[in-house]
Amino acid sequence: MQNIQHNNHSFLKDMIEHCTTQDGVHPTSIPSLFFIRESATTERIARVNEASFCMIIQGEKKVWLGDELFQYGANHYVVASIDLPVIGQVVNASPASPYLALKLEFTPGEMIEVYQEIKEQISSQKRVKRAMFTSESQPLLIESVIRLVSLLNTPTHIHMLAPLYKKEILYWILQGENGKALTQMMIEGSHASRISHIIDHLMTHYKEHLRVQELAQMANMSVPTMHRHFKAITGMSPIQFQKQLKLNEGKRLLFTETQDVSSVAYQVGYESPSQFSREYRRMFGLSPKADLTQFFHQDME
Repeated sequence: MQNIQHNNHSFLKDMIEHCTTQDGVHPTSIPSLFFIRESATTERIARVNEASFCMIIQGEKKVWLGDELFQYGANHYVVASIDLPVIGQVVNASPASPYLALKLEFTPGEMIEVYQEIKEQISSQKRVKRAMFTSESQPLLIESVIRLVSLLNTPTHIHMLAPLYKKEILYWILQGENGKALTQMMIEGSHASRISHIIDHLMTHYKEHLRVQELAQMANMSVPTMHRHFKAITGMSPIQFQKQLKLNEGKRLLFTETQDVSSVAYQVGYESPSQFSREYRRMFGLSPKADLTQFFHQDME
């Protein structure tokens, strides 16, 4: 058994190293499958984590969802059942032993398709669960991942077989110890399902003034009940969730577009550039201007 696990790990490690000649996130010829490589530890990076399954093959990573820390390494995976604003940091990587991982994104429709076929095997759960979780990679799940990745060696079969192997991966995740964190989103009318509608709304309307009462009405809940379930799923209040979306987008605009801090603040929905700067410093540890200065200084070294 140990030899099989070693061979499986070596295969995935070799495939990722072969397909990634430099650091970063690399798409593959399999739709929604990405390989990730980092040859050094990274700074904390804020971004929206899409609904996805990510398996680490080598190295270690930390992810913060609100105030909750997820730390995981080789032979573990993390799943986000919905899009979530997170902060990630690779904490164990070097040129000789780079951080290597694979990410498989999925849609609600793909999850629902699997769930509808196996829902008789899954007991209902009234208590909502966090929408992100980590687990140890089990042999059957690893084998299904290998089947998917192996298609890169026979690309003519990707169109036919990749959807089947992806479905198999989702099946094993749903069967795992944390599968209920996925299924809760798919039970129409459940608390988790109703909170997911609020999250979808915030994702596209995060620049607008937040009216908590309207969000509660959207979920057909009282304000206290909505707050309780929202925090149980995301680790944040709706206001904190919106704030992180604003700051993530603000940082992206600062680093990718030639705009001053005031322009960015207004663009992401702040009424005051000074408030944007204060909250930016609180979240990222530096003011927007200091963050930019440090970035360009490091880039020139």
